[in-house]
Amino acid sequence: DIFAQHAKSREGKAQVSLAQMQYMLPRLRGWGQSLSRQMGGAGSGGGGGMATRGPGETKIETDRRRIREKMAKMRREIAEMKTGREIKRQERKRNKVPSVAIAGYTNAGKSSLLNRLTGAGVLVENALFATLDPTVRRAETPSGRIYTLADTVGFVRHLPHHLVEAFRSTMEEVGESDLILHVVDGSHPVPEEQLAAVREVIRDVGAVNVREIVVINKADAADPLVLQRLLRNEKYAIAVSARTGAGIDELLALIDAELPRPSVEIEVLVPYIQGALVSRVHAEGEVLSEEHTAEGTLLKAQVHEELAAELGTFVPAAH
Repeated sequence: DIFAQHAKSREGKAQVSLAQMQYMLPRLRGWGQSLSRQMGGAGSGGGGGMATRGPGETKIETDRRRIREKMAKMRREIAEMKTGREIKRQERKRNKVPSVAIAGYTNAGKSSLLNRLTGAGVLVENALFATLDPTVRRAETPSGRIYTLADTVGFVRHLPHHLVEAFRSTMEEVGESDLILHVVDGSHPVPEEQLAAVREVIRDVGAVNVREIVVINKADAADPLVLQRLLRNEKYAIAVSARTGAGIDELLALIDAELPRPSVEIEVLVPYIQGALVSRVHAEGEVLSEEHTAEGTLLKAQVHEELAAELGTFVPAAH
């Protein structure tokens, strides 16, 4: 029911339905076995000790079959939606837009941080699993680089495997990202437990090799000793407050520094009629210098290989 309250998109609702059915199925089975003992386990008249199946168990079998059929249908629908998500992700990759995923224990303040970083207007609520739908927003670094920022479902310790499966879409954003902002509640007495629980799920979705920044949120309400301990023990960590904005500028600068950088340096003279290409250099690359001349825009920049190839025809004659 907690899940159902927070699912907004079609996919989120489908994931919730699947999780509910996965939760119900074994419990239905146990109920059926109990009924079997109560109603169907006795011998029938002179039937030589053969047990007959009670009407209650027959209904359980029917319910189980229906639930399995619905689950199969739901999995097919989620698989189709997954294809759509993958197309969008591939589009972002093709455009070389770096991606950052916000992960963390439930109630750590991930959605508040997303709002602070992007102004996304995402639901902020002090509740388990308030984020079920993968929320992907466009963001910009202080140097002007475009990247995507994805909020994910709040993790809990010992998250059952079927729930990991049911909410894999929101967790996939973690595995496919270039950088993880691992948000932890600095006001929690033992935040290390939360860090360990989330890292366990990160391993489950195959994201162990993705660079991680530990973002200690709620620093304004944290015990200074706990804060010091975390900053000392975590190699890449920063203390912030999504509520007050403290540390956010430093976090943005850190994201800028940690995002993968384009590898090809170019110097090109782009005609003004090709303004869209200049915009792409700004969005997808890193502009080192820019000068407007009579012939067009003279750019020196770091870009990815595909964009460098497209710009190859605009290398000034002297080069």
